[in-house]
Amino acid sequence: MSDSLLARHKAVLPDWLSLYYQEPIEIVSGSGRHVTDADGNTYLDFFAGILTNAIGYDIDEISDAIRRQVDTGVLHTSTLYLIRQQVELAERIAELSGLREPKVFFTNSGTEANETALMLATQKRRSNQVLALRNSYHGRAFATLAVTGNRGWSATSLSPVKVSYVHGGYRYRSPFSAFSDADYIAACVDDLREVIETTTAGDVACMIAEPIQGVGGFATPPDGLLGAFAEVLDEYGILLISDEVQTGWGRTGEHFWGIQAHGVTPDAMTFAKGLGNGLAIGGLVAEASLMDDIGANSISTFGGNPISTGGAHAALEYLLAHDLQGNAAKLGSQLLQGLRSHDSALIGDVRGKGLMIGVELVAPGGKKPVPEAAARVMELAKQRGLLIGKGGLHGNVLRLAPPMTLTESEATDALRILTDAISQAEREL
Repeated sequence: MSDSLLARHKAVLPDWLSLYYQEPIEIVSGSGRHVTDADGNTYLDFFAGILTNAIGYDIDEISDAIRRQVDTGVLHTSTLYLIRQQVELAERIAELSGLREPKVFFTNSGTEANETALMLATQKRRSNQVLALRNSYHGRAFATLAVTGNRGWSATSLSPVKVSYVHGGYRYRSPFSAFSDADYIAACVDDLREVIETTTAGDVACMIAEPIQGVGGFATPPDGLLGAFAEVLDEYGILLISDEVQTGWGRTGEHFWGIQAHGVTPDAMTFAKGLGNGLAIGGLVAEASLMDDIGANSISTFGGNPISTGGAHAALEYLLAHDLQGNAAKLGSQLLQGLRSHDSALIGDVRGKGLMIGVELVAPGGKKPVPEAAARVMELAKQRGLLIGKGGLHGNVLRLAPPMTLTESEATDALRILTDAISQAEREL
């Protein structure tokens, strides 16, 4: 990438809009699971625009759907008019949701989807009290920052809601980490009940939870935890919102929605990212009794526009027709197995499901986080032609989330590059 573009970026964009790599790259083209930067270097992309390019790059079926709408001359009409593509996509998502009486509302991002879900729940329950999980991330707007349980991403303590945080999402550093699955769940349920009884007025609006914590480093709780939470929530009439922005659309391999691993049907699910394969789209699907309980006028200017919903519908049908959920399960298992068998004292934990894998790097012989090791592994992987992400409370977790069209040979190549990079970083540190 040219120094001039970096200088221009720094001059006109916020200081907090960080860039990856010592020498940031400009991605100018892509095909399949590979991208090419402005200097002509090609990389295997294992972060996919932060899990957004779920199908990959230059997919004919998606591009054709977008072109068909562009060719009509109508890029936008707003929700004040009927939008056929919006209705058709909503029907498909409602069918796939598993909810009893689902209705769908489209937004432009996961942040906006979660803001809408919080608005619906607080309105429904006439309460501004919310439960969230420690180490969580739900967006960068006012209410979603408030329910984010990760200091690195929570820019302010000012809030329109009153939040109480509970244990459970991030097991590796939990005080209950040594417990069996059953005992861990029991301890977290006891904590939830105590939090409700001691830090709230009882009439809590909702709990919002990620089935796997994305920004939090793909932290993966035991299956059934959120289902056990739901039993307590039901006693108090508290709604459950599943944040599926990163776990939706089959990425976890074993289920279409991440919450399904927990044996419970939530009151609402929010979504974004992979649905549009790069198009700006988000939304939520919720029980009609919740979705319709707004006593004021409301529209969405850009949410559900014909370009985004038409392209997203094509992406969703491609994902289903090619069983990308099954592919995520198969290749995710290959990657998890390979990483867990790699002998490196830097690796403290390998976790995740499907094509959503976190590798937590620690100082050898303990659990002290080493964010500098994660940064170095990322640089070394890039030098070898592999792009990965990072996250976690301490910035020491490597995040792997390639397009779900990943091939077996590409998974093998990525595993080789990544383990080589980890080994080199270990030798250097």
